Amino acid sequence: MPTGLLALLPADASPGNALAVNALILGEQHDNADHQQIQREVVETLAARGQLAALAIEMAVADTSTAQLGPQAGETEVKNALKWDDAAWPWKAYGPAVMAAVQRGVPVVGANLPRAAMREAMANTALDTRLEAAALQRQNQNIREGHCDLLPASQIVPMTRVQIARDVAMAQTITRMVARTIAQNAGRALVNATTNNSAASLSAAAGKTVLLI
Repeated sequence: MPTGLLALLPADASPGNALAVNALILGEQHDNADHQQIQREVVETLAARGQLAALAIEMAVADTSTAQLGPQAGETEVKNALKWDDAAWPWKAYGPAVMAAVQRGVPVVGANLPRAAMREAMANTALDTRLEAAALQRQNQNIREGHCDLLPASQIVPMTRVQIARDVAMAQTITRMVARTIAQNAGRALVNATTNNSAASLSAAAGKTVLLI
């Protein structure tokens, strides 16, 4: 793994160690090919070290998964399982990271909000309360700037609600996968940690992380 990427991983992410973090989030700029290469390299490194429990992706909607596929699955099978939208998320850019996980037996799960739910989110005023006022204002500004100040003012708030709803959906996916990882891998340590009511013990028990890209 390139030395520069080590800074993106927890200090205990060296080979043979059990990770003490439940989840990692690796952001990107969608038009930066270097970022997609970093994503693939991080997936490859964590998977090769046995530290990657699952790969959750923004590029596929929630409730899609490759869990039913084997490591020998081809790209077409994987894209079908994830209901991949190549127009929105070019497979050439994101496919390598996805396939790196699949080929190492790591399930890939969709984490994004379905398009129909996005339309509902636009009118959902309850989403306005999910952020504090200052954070909501910053998110509105991010939406405005992210669309090069070309978005009509009337669309800023609805689009901000969509982003908040997407973030909630991705957080829920991570939470679900972390819980599943702990349940599957903790074994007796899970019982002990639960008895002690120790979140740190639960995290350490799993020893693997869920990566969101």
